[in-house]
Parts: sequence; C-alpha cells; structure tokens
Amino acid sequence: QLQLVESGGDLVQPGGSLRLSCAASEFGLDYYAIGWFRQAPGKEREGVSCISARGGRINYADSVKGRFTISRDNDRNTVYLQMTNLQPEDTAVYYCAAQRARGDCSRYVSPYNYWGQGTQVTVSS
Repeated sequence: QLQLVESGGDLVQPGGSLRLSCAASEFGLDYYAIGWFRQAPGKEREGVSCISARGGRINYADSVKGRFTISRDNDRNTVYLQMTNLQPEDTAVYYCAAQRARGDCSRYVSPYNYWGQGTQVTVSS
C-alpha cells in the first residue's frame, strides 16, 4: 500500500518561505495524481494545489496563486510544494494525498485514497 510522508513544515515569519516535500514509499508514483491540502484549527480541510501524474496538469487555490509552486520528481518519488511570501493565514497542518489517475488532478478531498500524516506550518512573528 502506498505510504506518503510529508516533511518541511516549520515556524516562519510573515513573508518567509518554506518547501514541503511529500515522499512516497514505493516506486510508481508517476501513476498517481498528488494533491496538497491544509487544515487550520476549526476549519475544513482545503485543497491548496494538485499536480497530475506526469506533471502536465497543475491547479492552485486562488488564495495561493502566485505564491505557491507545486512540482514533482517521479525519479525520486517526491512531490514538492514551494511556498513563498507566507502569511499568518497560511498557518495549518499540510497534507499530501495520492490518487491513482493519469490525466488530471483534483483539489477536492474525496478522490484521494492515500494520505500522509501531515506537517505543521506556522506563520507568525
């Protein structure tokens, strides 16, 4: 069974940057679309970005467009989320998730079958 492990979360000041990584436990990640989600206390989990299996389709939430960049390295079985100009409202636990799909990706929670344990991102001065 595919396992995902997120890393890279930290405490950062407003305006700072972080790069999150999502590492898969097995090869063949190029069969999976990957989504990045976040959940702040008391709020629903929201889709931040997603990338299709081969990287041809990418989607961002309006709240992060121009600040976050998703990418993947299928040879390394890893997907990244580069986050810049972080703001306090970006504070949340960030999760990556995988869906076996080739052509597209989704920022909705329901299509995803495999989830990581999450990594905390805190933006505060």
